[in-house]
Amino acid sequence: MIKRKAFTMIELIFVIVIMAILAKFGVEFLAQAYNNFIFSKINHDLQSNSESAVEFVSKRLQHRIKDSVIVRNTILNTKVPLQGSAPDQNATILEWISADEDGFRGNSNVNMLPNWSGIIDLDDCNQSLLVSKGTNTSRVNSLINTLSYGNAGINDSAIYFIGSSPSTNAWGYDGNITDQNSTMHPIASVTGQPTHLAPNTGTNNFSGVLLYEYYKLSWTAYAVELADYNTTTNSGTLTLWYNYRPWKGEVYNTHGRSSVIMRNVSSFQFRAVGSLTKIQICVKSLLTSEEYSICKEKTIF
Repeated sequence: MIKRKAFTMIELIFVIVIMAILAKFGVEFLAQAYNNFIFSKINHDLQSNSESAVEFVSKRLQHRIKDSVIVRNTILNTKVPLQGSAPDQNATILEWISADEDGFRGNSNVNMLPNWSGIIDLDDCNQSLLVSKGTNTSRVNSLINTLSYGNAGINDSAIYFIGSSPSTNAWGYDGNITDQNSTMHPIASVTGQPTHLAPNTGTNNFSGVLLYEYYKLSWTAYAVELADYNTTTNSGTLTLWYNYRPWKGEVYNTHGRSSVIMRNVSSFQFRAVGSLTKIQICVKSLLTSEEYSICKEKTIF
């Protein structure tokens, strides 16, 4: 007789029990590993997105005219200066006028000189003309025309004297500036005199205007808005508005161009700390049923 060995009943029971244990914990292990991978990816994406959004906004805020920064509350339809105001949880728009940093850096291929010098020769100017030696209004006009997609030039720009105090309707947020006694001074070029700046509003002279030696030139304002907020997802779209001029009566969402910075933004907060501006942007994920978002913040000098 040929004898064949086989599993006993006890051995079969042990095998079944072990396989059941492995099956139970193996599935849980795989599920946990998959969940860890998903959340790790979500965390990485949110970290990257929030960091990109903060850097994008802060780079543009670096060249702001500090006193020009305002906060808009679309619910109450109010606007107040950022400096000196308490943080407003319902404010969704940060707006400011920016100095023309590209023009100030100039063209490295043209004598390494800036397009505008930022200095007024107080001994050589008069009520009708400001003299800014080292400035070339022709090159300024060409650069502004390029950066604004042909929408503006030197005659659409304005200057701000460093050290001057903001006055009523200082920046044009309440309508176009018609008086050179405002803080922003709309200017125009002078044919054949590239270092001269002429007034471009009101009585077309600087009579009674307190002049300062140093100035910044601007051709655009910026606004960052948290728009299209969805109360179901608790998120909206962070949008940049640019290429508009408040001193000419232009408004960001009517005359400006827009560009989406980031979607699925759950919060955009900002406040002033002295002359510094602090911003915080929170980006959330819509891939999970749980409320999961990451915030990044930065302080801009």
